[in-house]
Amino acid sequence: MKEGPQETERISEAERRAYAAPALEKGLDILEMLCQSDTPLAQKEIAQRMGRSVGEIYRMLTCLVNRNYVAQVDDNSFAVTTKLFELSHTNPPTRRLLYEATSVMHRLSSELDQGCHLTVYSQGKQVVLSKVDTPSGMGFSVRAGAELDVLISASGRVLLAFQDEATRKLRIDEALQRRPDHANPQIDVILDAVRAKGYESIPSIQVRGLYAVSFPILDMQKRAVAALTVPYTERLDDRMRKSIPDVTEALAKAAQTLSERIAG
Repeated sequence: MKEGPQETERISEAERRAYAAPALEKGLDILEMLCQSDTPLAQKEIAQRMGRSVGEIYRMLTCLVNRNYVAQVDDNSFAVTTKLFELSHTNPPTRRLLYEATSVMHRLSSELDQGCHLTVYSQGKQVVLSKVDTPSGMGFSVRAGAELDVLISASGRVLLAFQDEATRKLRIDEALQRRPDHANPQIDVILDAVRAKGYESIPSIQVRGLYAVSFPILDMQKRAVAALTVPYTERLDDRMRKSIPDVTEALAKAAQTLSERIAG
């Protein structure tokens, strides 16, 4: 006798209940909440947001503090530490990417006298894995670990454009869940154009006077595992400053070098 869809769904739900780990889920809920908060949260506030009592989360919170995932800021406030960010850097693919990118990014930044940064996609947003500041000390940069929007940025569009159709759709949906105000009925047309051109180059819609050029770092299947970006700024007192076409050419070579190292 064949099982119908409803029966399969009931079995799947039963399996989920059988393998549930309530304590772990509470601990992960606490971590996710603190990661999304701009300020430390009191234990009572954490419990209220989770819909639980202070007693229910006390042991989980204590464990997270003991394992250094969470820090106690004062007598009763808690904030997430950088441990999760540090652990993500020890993941072998990420570690390899960072190892190979370091020299390439420093050389690029020195050649252009512009900052650059490397981002990866993560659940509807981008995360800055690494950055190099402008060598001369005057320019635009973002901090490592910063979270950036996807649909409206040059690097975000690069990370979406160089994917298979299913992955692109999933990532667009995730990005819209995070920022529904960034919905654009022309996004697929835009991403197709980015893929055909090989990179994205647009004025920033967030910072006046900033121009972003971004190229994908590709794996063996020609999917973007990261985006290498130069946030281009003009210097009014430097007539010898590299132009945007100069930046595009140098960035293309740097991205190709890094892609070859990663894919190889």
